[in-house]
Amino acid sequence: MPVFTIIAHLYTLPGKEAEAKAKLAEASRTYLKDNGTLAWTPMQDAKDPTAWAIVERYEQQSDVKTHQANPFFKAFPKVMGPFLDPKRPMKLAHYHEVETGSRAKL
Repeated sequence: MPVFTIIAHLYTLPGKEAEAKAKLAEASRTYLKDNGTLAWTPMQDAKDPTAWAIVERYEQQSDVKTHQANPFFKAFPKVMGPFLDPKRPMKLAHYHEVETGSRAKL
């Protein structure tokens, strides 16, 4: 089965970037402990500091259920809510990675 990837785009309120960055880093450290989670990588836009992308990679699509069962996932809206821009709602995209026959070297 191909790796399953979710890319989330979200936006913070101006001036809330540092708090959001800290919470997203905490979330990453938490979620990376979940079985089946290959990566949970938050990224801040290079031009717009209020724009963020989170790349979530799972061994298979069913591993998203493990992610969603994590207590931090359930608390995430309350934890991040005060920092998010309500005028710019979060967008999620779901992907199956294409098997290329080789792995990227990091």
